[in-house]
Amino acid sequence: MWVYCSGTDGPDTPHPMYKTALKPIVLYEFQKTRQATHPKAFLNDYSGYLHADGYAGYEQTDTQLVGCWAHARRKFMDIAKSLGKNKTGTHTVALNWIQKLYAIESRAAQCETTEKAFAYRREQTIPVLNDFKKWLEKTVKNKPPKDKLTGALNYCLNQWEKLVRYVDDPHLSIDNNRAERAIKPFVIGRKNWLFSNTENGAEASAVLYSMIETAKANGLIAYDYLVKVFEELPKRKTGADIDDLLPCNVTLTP
Repeated sequence: MWVYCSGTDGPDTPHPMYKTALKPIVLYEFQKTRQATHPKAFLNDYSGYLHADGYAGYEQTDTQLVGCWAHARRKFMDIAKSLGKNKTGTHTVALNWIQKLYAIESRAAQCETTEKAFAYRREQTIPVLNDFKKWLEKTVKNKPPKDKLTGALNYCLNQWEKLVRYVDDPHLSIDNNRAERAIKPFVIGRKNWLFSNTENGAEASAVLYSMIETAKANGLIAYDYLVKVFEELPKRKTGADIDDLLPCNVTLTP
């Protein structure tokens, strides 16, 4: 199941940098495989930003890839979990560097305007990124090539151009957690659905989840939205335009 998100996290997004005219959309697409041909076909000639994890298949799209610091952090967190709470080391230092980046984002969110928030982000973040990269390059030289920690360090270095791109545009986030949160309900729920063991069932799931999650992202109560749709659809002629019933276009009156 592929998931694509546009806009922001929703109507209550607090961060001034992430406000956009685009309405929040969460779109699920079922495909039989994880091949790169699917996002390439879906995105077609789109050449804007694509915020994603480090999956190499996205390189085949015509987009400007933006990396995810949550994925980078997770690799060091996995090492921390495997060693136990009281074990510190190189992974701890890496986590501290990444925490500095998130702390800057939190402080930037307190700025009054997008311009001030973005200026603060760049002023504070770029020096930290420069020092962090130097530390990564120095540290990885002393690690065994097949070590898990080496893999985490190299992930950051290999993804560096994409990981630092979020400082170039105020609409970009430090991570791709929005898509991660969007796919989680499907992953949790599918264990309870008997009809999802067929391709048709998976495609039906994608449609329904796209409607419900987009409705929620736009501040709608999913049940009320579905009632509205089921009331209006029978009134429409076959082939009629129903764009006004999409969850990103509907306004529900109390």
